[in-house]
Amino acid sequence: MLLESGPQRRLALAGFINQLGTAAFLATAPLYALRVVGLPIEQVGLGLGVAGVVGLLAGPPVGHLADRRGPHGVFLVTLLIQTVSMLSLLFAHSFVVFMVSMAVTDLAGASGGAARGPMIRRFGGDEVPKFRSYLRSTAFLASTFGALAAGVVIQLDSGSAYRALILANALTFAGCAAVMLRLPRLEPLPASTESNRWLALRDKPYMAFVVLDGILWIQGEVVTYAVPLWVVLHTHAPRWFTGIALAVNTVMVVILQIRTSRGIKGGQVAGRATRRAGLAFLVGMAVIAMASGLPGWAATAIMTAGVAIHTVGSLWHAAGSMELRFRLAPAHAQGQYSGVFGIGMGLCYTIAPGLLGLLCLSWGVPGWLVMGGVFVAAGLAMPFVVRWAGQSRELSA
Repeated sequence: MLLESGPQRRLALAGFINQLGTAAFLATAPLYALRVVGLPIEQVGLGLGVAGVVGLLAGPPVGHLADRRGPHGVFLVTLLIQTVSMLSLLFAHSFVVFMVSMAVTDLAGASGGAARGPMIRRFGGDEVPKFRSYLRSTAFLASTFGALAAGVVIQLDSGSAYRALILANALTFAGCAAVMLRLPRLEPLPASTESNRWLALRDKPYMAFVVLDGILWIQGEVVTYAVPLWVVLHTHAPRWFTGIALAVNTVMVVILQIRTSRGIKGGQVAGRATRRAGLAFLVGMAVIAMASGLPGWAATAIMTAGVAIHTVGSLWHAAGSMELRFRLAPAHAQGQYSGVFGIGMGLCYTIAPGLLGLLCLSWGVPGWLVMGGVFVAAGLAMPFVVRWAGQSRELSA
């Protein structure tokens, strides 16, 4: 389904271009640092870790700036910074230069995400969940194409190939900015008070939502991280099944995400969708865990079912999460709240590999069930947090 011509389509196109380059780069950045820059693996991990932490801290203050100065201009500045910092990686020949370039890139990326939030909310109008679902579908497509491009570069495994990809990623930032220039500027909305710089961080119901939602977003790493390693280390399924799992997940999201978001409007409805998602994650992970010890064909069949069930949960969760993300935030502070939301997302993706590795891969079947139980607990708690938030804001409209 294509959006009608206008701001929504342009914003979606800009996001697709941005995600295309970013996905390809993230898949190859460690190898570029290792093979081309010549850093030891310990410094590669440290540099990427420091950059990630710096990026997490940037969201709320830059989001507040976007609320007060207008998101359009702030987002364009972050894209310009990302273009320059990405190009600087071509001249990285030491750990310090690599770390600084990555830190600036991550800082600008997180800042751009915070500035983009108000545009999604205001251009989305009354159909924010549907519009956000469309954006998620296009982002999945872009990530798939980016991963394919990264695979080609990794197969070539040459300095020229890695540098060409970095240059291409810089060009995607510039291309995203070119599309954004065609969007109408959004004026800042009047704030209710002047002293609201840390409004989101003082909003206890919203912070509770960020924590629970961050836990639930760990589900995004189950199919991309835990399942491939589970297949290789603990099952008799053929290794090519990892590609099938990713394909099932991607196709379902691209085709069904928009349809799933229909009807998920209002805080209470979104809270119930998140609760269903937690239950689906438990069932899906239990089914995936059952593949251990089965013959190859049986393991393949049962894990396909498990991945499909898990993806249904991710569809419900994404729809509910995006509705609550914007519904719980006041209109004049969407940027600041988007920045805080980004912290939760970033932390979840930081801890997800270690947590899934410890529970699902090291502990085995019981660990899959425990992780599923964590998802259920977070999902069951979400409607209570929504009701708590409803005591201080309108959630039904």
